[in-house]
Amino acid sequence: MPLKMVGVSGVLLTMLLAGCAGQQQGRLDLACRQGIEIAYDELSFARSQGFSGSVAWGKAASLLGAAKVVEQVENYQQCVDNVEKARFYIRQSQGS
Repeated sequence: MPLKMVGVSGVLLTMLLAGCAGQQQGRLDLACRQGIEIAYDELSFARSQGFSGSVAWGKAASLLGAAKVVEQVENYQQCVDNVEKARFYIRQSQGS
């Protein structure tokens, strides 16, 4: 009987952990998608303001393109990392 209890509790623990992992994945998915949209808006705004940062704009655009690629293969953490780097270069192009 105790062996059965360990097996059942092990299955329940595995299901709980899998559920938590799924929730984290979902949040990263949302953060990735929203981050890409926000960063592209910021990049467009920076370009429209005429800030002289074409090198930084190029780096940001490349990182955002890479973020879209890794989003497609569901590597959301890398996507979020690329978006954060891109937003850094966008701020840098604005002299902030």
